[in-house]
Amino acid sequence: MDRARSRYARTADGDSIAYQVVGDGPIDVVYVPGFISHLDEFWHDPGIASFYNRLASFSRLILFDKRGTGLSDPIVSPQPFEERFKDVGVVMDAVGSRRAALVGLSEGCALSTVFAATYPERVQALVLCGAILGGPAERHPAGSRWTDAAGSFLDAIDFWGEGKALRLVAPSSPSSDAELGALERVSASPRMAREIVEMWFEIDLRSVLSSVTVPTLVIHRSTEIFPIAAARMVADLIPDARFVELSGSDHVPWLGNTDQYLGEIQEFITGVREHGQTARRLATLMFTDLVDSTGRASRHGDKAWRQVMARHDELIREQLRRFDGVEIKQTGDGFLATFDGPARAIRCARAVVDAVRREIGERVRVGLHTGEVEFLASDVRGLAVHVAARVSELAGPGEVLVSSTVKELVLGSGIRFDNRGTQRIRGLDDEWRIYAVVDDADQSN
Repeated sequence: MDRARSRYARTADGDSIAYQVVGDGPIDVVYVPGFISHLDEFWHDPGIASFYNRLASFSRLILFDKRGTGLSDPIVSPQPFEERFKDVGVVMDAVGSRRAALVGLSEGCALSTVFAATYPERVQALVLCGAILGGPAERHPAGSRWTDAAGSFLDAIDFWGEGKALRLVAPSSPSSDAELGALERVSASPRMAREIVEMWFEIDLRSVLSSVTVPTLVIHRSTEIFPIAAARMVADLIPDARFVELSGSDHVPWLGNTDQYLGEIQEFITGVREHGQTARRLATLMFTDLVDSTGRASRHGDKAWRQVMARHDELIREQLRRFDGVEIKQTGDGFLATFDGPARAIRCARAVVDAVRREIGERVRVGLHTGEVEFLASDVRGLAVHVAARVSELAGPGEVLVSSTVKELVLGSGIRFDNRGTQRIRGLDDEWRIYAVVDDADQSN
């Protein structure tokens, strides 16, 4: 499913709130993010993109960045809480949504809960992911565990931009600390991040929870940073709320047992759970592979090679962000990524080859093919994936090879090719005409 275009809703006091609409399902779902978000950059994370697309597979998904974060207007300090939760309604009004299910995460749970209690006629259902109760430790159901968790998180905020805060809520993330740090920096300033978190931790909603009258689901993982006792208390105080405990240590729902997590959300909102739901669409697939990695690793030594590979991964992810590619997974010493257009994929491939050669002196080979792909929760499959992988195997060091399908789709783009003839791709009966992208291909965005 394609990433949506970002637009802006205007608040009563003139601030702009960035939002996106994805999907066209029969139910409106408003995702109320945690303390940070960035509508454009978060789509580059394959886990987050899969999470969004799964929600959009059964709904019209409405995403937004809260004021002071992401693409929304910067502000000096967060508004009083009584004003902040009303921004949910501002976004709903902008997209013509009269009634929606709210899915809140972290700090977004507090906003979602108060909005649902205040405007129940506009809320079909309420889903709270990683909900906590703030307030002083002496009155907190989790006691010292809450104090320890809050203290650890606030300590991490002191190192904002280094990835420490996101690592606490996403311990199993495959992204490096540097990549998580980049997400922190584009999502909020250090001061804004601290002020939002401090406000979140101080809010004690116990007096409000009994006023929630809409159907409510509370989901929490058993060993995540924020104590599960607080989430149980939230569910106990909301009339007839359903509580689901899942295994795992990730606070964010797009890591770990994501299919189970999303299945609970979908079933609660729609009454139907679709396991491993897939979506099919046309996409351009890019396989990269570091040439002779085994031999070069033995020559470098383990420690030095780990540093080389870490920089290799950073360089490829930098180019994926630059050219709007979506990382699907790492494949040994390379990556599989998808693009919504073949010309952009070619330019990204050339940029990857050049960056890796220039920065770390290594050679990458790349293969591209365009075809129909079946998108799973965290992977892709189909004949097109097989073809792209085999095209990559045919490439030499520093080469970008493409199938004839890719070449035909970029006619008129100015990208030039060298005909490599017809090749029989291993595992397939058909022969495919293969082309190499010339070195001086246009790499502009």
